[in-house]
Order: sequence, then structure tokens, then C-alpha cells
Amino acid sequence: MLFEPFVARHLPLANRTVMAPMTRSRAVDANTPNALMAEYYAQRASAGLIVTEGASPSPNGLGYARIPGLFNAQQVQGWKLVTDAVHAHGGKIVVQLMHAGRVAHVANLPAGAEVLGPCAAALPGEMYTDAQGMQAHSAPRAMSEGDIAHAVAEYAQSCVLAIEAGFDGVELHAANGYLIEQFLNPHVNQRGDGYGVSSAGRNRFALEVARAAAAAIGAERVGMRLSPHGVFNGTGAFADVQAQYLDLVQELSALGLLYLHLLDHSAMGAPAVPQELKALLRSAFKGPFILAGGFDGASAEAALAAGQADLIAFGRPFLCNPDLVQRMRSHAALNQPDMSTFYTPGAQGYTDYPTL
Repeated sequence: MLFEPFVARHLPLANRTVMAPMTRSRAVDANTPNALMAEYYAQRASAGLIVTEGASPSPNGLGYARIPGLFNAQQVQGWKLVTDAVHAHGGKIVVQLMHAGRVAHVANLPAGAEVLGPCAAALPGEMYTDAQGMQAHSAPRAMSEGDIAHAVAEYAQSCVLAIEAGFDGVELHAANGYLIEQFLNPHVNQRGDGYGVSSAGRNRFALEVARAAAAAIGAERVGMRLSPHGVFNGTGAFADVQAQYLDLVQELSALGLLYLHLLDHSAMGAPAVPQELKALLRSAFKGPFILAGGFDGASAEAALAAGQADLIAFGRPFLCNPDLVQRMRSHAALNQPDMSTFYTPGAQGYTDYPTL
């Protein structure tokens, strides 16, 4: 099944493999995509669907060094290089919109931008900056309701720019402890207003962003990625996590989104998403369902055969195997990733992995 075509809403895919979004930090000039990034994604265009690395919809969301944005005309032109290259190779590609929120340091932000979050508590730990090396995360300013409305509008405008840049759709990153999940997770979201307190309050920002995105470009072009039970960036499971995410997914399903993308971090040492919750979310979302997290060819085939998903996402295997689909189809050996080059500028460990 993995190599069979699939139609996701309006979008015909050559197979059921998805290249998962992975930060690569190669947008070295004004957070703008470039020819090297276009080459990287074009090399991997045999994936049924590519989800790009996270691109910030706002200057305030550029928390890491050299991550791309999608909020100005220069970035649209840079992303056009990428989408044109992927489409020329017969691929399909959506951009992941990732606002880092409090996962940030001011040294990584452009002039005039600021670190924002649901609350004013800084994320414990450090992050890398090109200017100052490792630094403690900057303390965010707690977002007012006006800030929240502005951020929702930034997501919607970024969706419009994504279509202008030639993308087949967008993925809203509501996982891994970035801004949308900062609102979803009560370990981070300690607000006392209508964007906190209850599960409905915590879900509100995610749903407002999804609705605004759907209104801007059509729900059939908007997916969302979730990671309940993930522990990245100060998150983690909580008492009513299952009920909250079920409510969220039922509302997302009613919008008719392009897909739901569920991430299980257990292959990287985090707690597993319980199989029961995966099955409940799969049932609750009446549309294309992507599973991600530690899959190889055999386990992907098994998950598809069992009806657990429609599509399977692969991260690091695609990073270091541009021809992953061909390798899995022919049961060929896989290249292994060079972790020292994951986030470094330049072609090494990026576009120089060998193909069969």
C-alpha cells in the first residue's frame, strides 16, 4: 500500500509516503529560502507529499537561527524557487507554518520583533544563536487578546502568501511546544482568560488559527500537526489530554481540513502516544490521517494495512536518503544521518547524501 497513489481531498499524491517537516537552518539571508534549499527539496520530490521545515508566519516567530519565514515578498520569491523545483520533478509540497513563540532568543529575531507566548514564563534551558553562541531562552511577553488576534491574522496572511508562492497547501504546526501547542498545553498556558483555564479555552487559539487559515485559502488546503504526549519545549501529558485533543480534532474535522498529522515521539525517547488515543483521533477526524514517528518501510506497510493511517511520514530517513521511496521499494540499504550537520549552513550533510 505504501507505494500506491492516494488522493488527499483535492490533492493527488503519487504514493503514501510523506517527508516530515525538519528544521535545517539553511535560510542564511534574511530568513529567506534559496537555491540550495530548492535543490534539497527537489532531490526528495519522489515523496508522495513533502512538508517543509517550519516557516514562521511572523517576524516574532523566528525563534531559531536561520529558519525561513513566510511573511514578506522576498520570502515568497525564495519559496517559489522551492515549489517550482519540486513541481518540476512531479512532487507535491505544503509549507509548515511554525511560530516558535517562547522557544526563542532575541538574538535570533530581526529588528523590531519580540518574543511572545501565552504567559511570561521563560522556557527553561538554552538555545543556539549565531551571534552569541548558546544562550538562555529569552523571557516572552504574555500575549494580550490584541496580540492573539494579530497572530491569527498573521497566520491567515501567511497562508495567502503560501499559495502565491506555489505551495499545494499549508500545515499548521501545533506540536513540539511551539506557539499553538503553548496555548494547548496547561504546563505552559497558565492564562486566566478565555484562552486558558479550561480545555475549551486552551483549544481556542488553535481553532481560531485553523478557521482563519481555512477562510483564507480553503480548508482543503490546510492541514494540522499535533503531538499529544510530546514533551518537547516544556510540554508533556496532562490529566485530561485525551478528552481535550478529542474535542479539538472533532472541531478540526468539522472544518474539512486537508489532513491531520499525528506525531509520536517515542522513537526519540519520549512517552508514546497511547494506541487507544491514536485510534480515537483517527476515528474522530473524517479525512486523510498521517502518522509519524519512527517508521520504516515494514512498519509503515503494517500501519496502513491495519487502517491506522492513510499516509505515513518519515523524518530522518528522508533527510539522509533523497531516494528513500526507491530504496524502500527495492529493500535497499539506507544512508545514515550525519547529526553534526543537521543545523549547519551549507551543502554538507544537506544536498550531498548519495542516491542509489
